[in-house]
Amino acid sequence: MATKKQRQKQLARDALERRLQRQAERDKRAKQWTAGVIVAVLILGIGFGGAALAGLFNSPSKSKPVASASSSPSATAPPSASPSPSPTVAAMVNGKCIYTAAGTAARKVSLPSATPDLTAKYQATIATNRGNIVINLLNSGAPCTVNSFVSLTDQGYYNNTHCHRLTTSGIFVLQCGDPTGTGSGTPGYEFPNENLSYLKLVSCSTSISPTGKCAVFPPGTVAMANTGAADSNGSQFFLVYKTTELADSYTPFGTIVSGLDIVQNVAKAGSDNSNGPGDGHPKEKVEINSLTIKKT
Repeated sequence: MATKKQRQKQLARDALERRLQRQAERDKRAKQWTAGVIVAVLILGIGFGGAALAGLFNSPSKSKPVASASSSPSATAPPSASPSPSPTVAAMVNGKCIYTAAGTAARKVSLPSATPDLTAKYQATIATNRGNIVINLLNSGAPCTVNSFVSLTDQGYYNNTHCHRLTTSGIFVLQCGDPTGTGSGTPGYEFPNENLSYLKLVSCSTSISPTGKCAVFPPGTVAMANTGAADSNGSQFFLVYKTTELADSYTPFGTIVSGLDIVQNVAKAGSDNSNGPGDGHPKEKVEINSLTIKKT
């Protein structure tokens, strides 16, 4: 039979073993918790990194006729950068155009009427310091785009502005339609792409279009610039002066019937390369004194 002293020693050993076991369990839980935190941090970090790569945290960029490495409307990066995404929603639903408030308007204007005149034929005249550029608008194919363009014109949005971007390398366009002259101006709303099937598709580099299919924009085409995000049309547009291949995510809404030579002569003088080689402000400034539209 164990003595009292032996029993006390045994109890002490048992207590010590229990403490050691509890400590071991606490250490095990601590290691598991630490590992879990590390995994969570890694997952979170990957999530943020992926979001950044996807452009989720990009600040609004300039509108561009070609989606650039930086992405509000005229691009400041070379035209060979990543392409704009294709449209995701319809421009017109149940006979009504979808215009959504977005950003701060460069000039205060009202939203266009949601119901365009589908039977009208329009001709726009851009009176510039270098002469008049006359454009037949493609109302039958791009009624919501034309409706917005007519609305902004009627409100004097384009008067006394200048064309802020000329690209002479890779793509061949003169971009206009921003009263701020910075390439970031918008009318305070945006709307989806339309009329994309109007243009001929050809095979092209995946650096221009992820599908390997590009739209051919012939000389004289007038199309909407965008921010690089899907369906982000606003007020900015570009005039094509030489055959250009772009991703099929820029809405064509007009053709130049007079004054294309004005744009071509401006292009010959080149740009200041402020956005990169062959891309910047036109050396020969193009000022829009007024823009008017008549029904024909």
